[in-house]
Amino acid sequence: MPKISRAIISLSDKTGIAEFAKKLISLGVEILSTGGTAHVLRDNNISVTDISDYTGSPEILDGRLKTLHPKIHGGILGIRGNTKHLEEMASKGIKPIDMVVVNLYPFEATVGKKDCSLEEAIENIDIGGPTMLRAAAKNWQDVAVICDHSDYGCIALELQNNNGALSRETCFKCAQKVFALTARYDAAICNYLNSISDKNKTRFASTLAMTFEKISDLRYGENPHQEAAFYRCSYLPRDISCIANGHQLHGKGLSYNNIMDADAAISLAAEFAEKAAAVIIKHANPCGVAVSEKSISEAFILARDCDPLSAFGGIVALTKPVDEKTAKAIGDTFFEVIVAPKFEQSALDILKGKKHLRLIEIPLKEDGNGEAVTNHIRKIGGGILVQDADNGIEDLLRCKVVTKRSPDKSELEALDFAWKVVKHVKSNAIVISNDRHIAGIGCGQTSRVDSVKIAAAKLQEKWADLKVKALASDAFFPFRDSIDIISSSGVTAIVQPGGSIRDEEVIKACDENNIAMIFTGVRHFRH
Repeated sequence: MPKISRAIISLSDKTGIAEFAKKLISLGVEILSTGGTAHVLRDNNISVTDISDYTGSPEILDGRLKTLHPKIHGGILGIRGNTKHLEEMASKGIKPIDMVVVNLYPFEATVGKKDCSLEEAIENIDIGGPTMLRAAAKNWQDVAVICDHSDYGCIALELQNNNGALSRETCFKCAQKVFALTARYDAAICNYLNSISDKNKTRFASTLAMTFEKISDLRYGENPHQEAAFYRCSYLPRDISCIANGHQLHGKGLSYNNIMDADAAISLAAEFAEKAAAVIIKHANPCGVAVSEKSISEAFILARDCDPLSAFGGIVALTKPVDEKTAKAIGDTFFEVIVAPKFEQSALDILKGKKHLRLIEIPLKEDGNGEAVTNHIRKIGGGILVQDADNGIEDLLRCKVVTKRSPDKSELEALDFAWKVVKHVKSNAIVISNDRHIAGIGCGQTSRVDSVKIAAAKLQEKWADLKVKALASDAFFPFRDSIDIISSSGVTAIVQPGGSIRDEEVIKACDENNIAMIFTGVRHFRH
C-alpha cells in the first residue's frame, strides 16, 4: 500500500500509544485524535489535531458522538484507486486516512463486575470504535488498522524499514484481527443483554453467541488421520481452573486426547481442591483417585496404586504443588501429562529429564473449576446441546437412609468420597472406595450389572482386604442382581439416586445382606 500520511488514533486502553505515536510523527504521519487520547499525546509532546477541529463538528451527547462523520468515514472508506471516490472526497474536503488505531470500551470488564448496573453496561457499548475498525478493515488494501497494542512494535519496525508503508500481507492480517475482535465484542454484548432480558423466562437465551481464540494447531485429532486444533473461549476468565488456562512448562505439544483427558482430570481434582489429592485419567475415565491428610506425594502414590496397570500412560492432576518427593514417585511410571498448580524447582529438575512428559501449570482454586462458571456444551450434527454444568454434590448427611441399617461414620466418609468420584465416570458408572482412594471402577457399560461386575473384579484383584468398602452408583439399580454381586465382594454401604420401580426389591436385597444404603434423589449421568 502507499506510504501512510494520516492516522486517526482513538483509544480506551492507551497502553504504549505515546511511544508508537512518536514513531509515526518521525515518519511524517499527521495524527488526528479524540479528546482523551489527544490529551495523552499532547502530554507527551506529540503534535495532534483534534477530530472535532478537523471535522468542524464538536463532540456532543456527553462524548457519545465523536467520530461518526463523513470526513472521518469517507477518509477511511474511500478506495484510492477509484477515480470517482477520489473526486467525491476532494469535492467535499475529505482527506484520506491511511491508518486507524482504535481499541474499544471495556465492555467485558465492566459487566464482569458484581455491582455492574444495566445503565453502566450500556454506556460501555462502543459505537464509534467498532464502526471505524470495521470500515478500515473493509478497506484493508488502502488502510492499515491496528486494534491491539501488542502490535505497535512490529508495525513501527515495518514502517521504518519500508519508508512509511506496510505490506498487503500485514494489512490483511490486521483486518482479520479486527473482525475477530468485533465478533467477540458483539457476542459479549449479545450474551449479556440476553441474560438480562431472558432471566425470568429461561436459563438459556434465545441466541447464544460464542467466539474462540486458537491456542494452537494439534499434531492430529483423536486419530492420526484427523486434523485438529485447540481453541480457548474468548471471554473465559484467566483464573478459572481449566486446561485452556494452562501454562506448559515442559514437553512436546499436547495432543487432542491429552487435552480431553487433562480436562477430565482437572474437573475431578477440583472436587477435592481443599485437600492433597491426585487423579489419574485414562481414556476420559479415572483409574486412580486418592486424597491424603499428609502430603501430595502420598496422595499420588495411593492414586497410582489404585490400578497401576491402567495408570501407565495416563494423565495426572494434582491439587497441590509438586515437590521433589512427588516428582521422584511420578518418575517411576510413564505418564503423558502432569497438571498441577505449581512445580517446585527441585521437581522440575527431575521431571524435565523425561523429554516425553508434558508439565502443565494451571490455577486451581478451592471454589471449583472452569465448569463452575460455564455451561456444558456438546456438539451434535448441525448444532450444539447446552446444559448447566453438573457442579452440585449432595450432602449425604441430609440424604435419605432407606435400609434398616444406617451407614456408620467410616462408611459415610467412604460413600462421600465415592459419590464425588462417580459423577466423573462415564455411565453406567460404579465406584467402590474407602474414604481415601478408589478400589474399583466400572464404567461405560451398556448394563449397570456389567459395570458392577467390573468394579467388583477390580476390588478383588487388589483391594479385597480393605476395612471399609463403599459403593456409589451414578443412577438407580434396575434390579437386585447388582446387590447380590456386591454383597459377595464385601461392600457394606451404597449410595445411589433411587427412583427405580424396583427400589423396594433393591432395598430388600440390601437388608438381607446387612448393607446400608442412601438415596440422594439426584442422578449424575455422564454420557
